[in-house]
Amino acid sequence: MNDYKVNGIDIRKLKEFSKKVSENKTEGVTQFNVHTEWLGGTASVTKVQEWKLGNQRYSRDFNILIDEPKELLGENLAANPQEFLMAAFNACVAVGYVIQAAVENIQLTKLEIITGGEIDLRGFLGIDSNVASGYEQIHSKVKISSNGTKEQIEKMHETVIQTSPNYWNILNAVGINIDLMIE
Repeated sequence: MNDYKVNGIDIRKLKEFSKKVSENKTEGVTQFNVHTEWLGGTASVTKVQEWKLGNQRYSRDFNILIDEPKELLGENLAANPQEFLMAAFNACVAVGYVIQAAVENIQLTKLEIITGGEIDLRGFLGIDSNVASGYEQIHSKVKISSNGTKEQIEKMHETVIQTSPNYWNILNAVGINIDLMIE
């Protein structure tokens, strides 16, 4: 079978990977880890060093600088945690659109995702316990141009919403365990 790419996705490899995962669910289990160190003030650096797919570990080497704007007592060295949260959401959803479009042989010519939300800082600052410490709602707008029909794009959109890991993670309560280690 010849290599055939749609939207930069190798369809042969995608089908092979999907078959491998459908035959052995362990092959589709991923584990991602990050390590964050405080730099001072509101700045931190998060290191991405490895991840796991199935039983195989893979090395990576990325540093993500995070800071708050000056108005939120930072030095404005980088995007803040909320912006990274939305960026991670957008990027994950974008991957979903690209993969789903490739599967349906739809050529994307434009894909933009704009996401935002409001946080009332009275919750974060502990001023009012009745105020949520985070978003009560996040709104996204997706702009797509392609050779697909309106019906194909709407179907693709529904599939992406149903299958996006970060959409699921934000929409649903995900258990978080934090172990405190005092040195």
